[in-house]
Amino acid sequence: MTTTNPGPGHRPAPPDSAWRLFRGDGDSRDVAFPPAPPWRRFDPDEPSPGGNASRPRPYLIGGDEADVVNAALHLRRPLLVTGHPGTGKSSLAHAIAHELGLGRVLRWPVNSRSTLQDALYHYDAVGRLREAGLRRDSDDSEPGIGQYVRLGPLGNALVPQERPRVLLIDELDKGDVDLPNDLLTVFEEGEFDIPELTRMTEDHILVHVQTDDPDSPAPVRRGRVRCREFPVVVITSNGERDFPPAFLRRCVRLDLPEPDERRLRDIISAHLGPDALGDVDDLLEEFLSRRAPGELATDQLLNAVFLRKGGVDLDAGSLLDAVLHQLGGAV
Repeated sequence: MTTTNPGPGHRPAPPDSAWRLFRGDGDSRDVAFPPAPPWRRFDPDEPSPGGNASRPRPYLIGGDEADVVNAALHLRRPLLVTGHPGTGKSSLAHAIAHELGLGRVLRWPVNSRSTLQDALYHYDAVGRLREAGLRRDSDDSEPGIGQYVRLGPLGNALVPQERPRVLLIDELDKGDVDLPNDLLTVFEEGEFDIPELTRMTEDHILVHVQTDDPDSPAPVRRGRVRCREFPVVVITSNGERDFPPAFLRRCVRLDLPEPDERRLRDIISAHLGPDALGDVDDLLEEFLSRRAPGELATDQLLNAVFLRKGGVDLDAGSLLDAVLHQLGGAV
């Protein structure tokens, strides 16, 4: 009788009722869902820190990288974070907010249609005209203009407060080529004007506008928003485009390296507990052998370890290949 050596993902599989929630046989059945990984749990009753799971995830960073973050904090300069996908660029903003007690992270996800105006504020002129028409024949007074002005994430970050807010500008390299230059004046001056409010009469010097924080209007005097403490700005980039020198000069740059084996073990322990390290040597070896710059992300390893910890046979049907799939190239 011929036997074969099990692959790096081989472990006794749990019963079908526990592992194979979906069987692909067309039969309907009641299925009890198992607990999700810690990084994929959400609570609708807790405020979301910028779109991620409400509970802060563990975040580990090297001493040299932490010193760069501290330099940006002391200099009150934006932190430009580069690195391959999965190195923790976006998570760094949440880690800073959590460790320093700076509250919910304000997030501006940049795409090819993003403009500086989107990040600063939005004025709903159409809504104001509609409301005025509805109230024309009634005795109800029209709401103030502040009800139709809502600050965006960057505008919200510049509202004067005793402690700075954390602003995540995510994937700036996906934006228009002129967007970094558009940010320069705001970054240098720490202020911006809302023309719809600067034109108001002396009776409306102070207007309370809507903000990116639910149910937390902010006072704006004479149409100008000016910060007291410059926000902690974390800008991420996947390196898809170079930024102009004038923009780079105003940033402190941090390039996050791929974590080595020791750091990967620390990350696994922080997310899944120390007991998860008892059976990951083969998975770590397989992950490191497959990993090339930008080809695998750390959270893929966490996914594999989580399934292994649940007793899943990752070697069955090339399941490990599906979990540790390459990120670069054509699908």
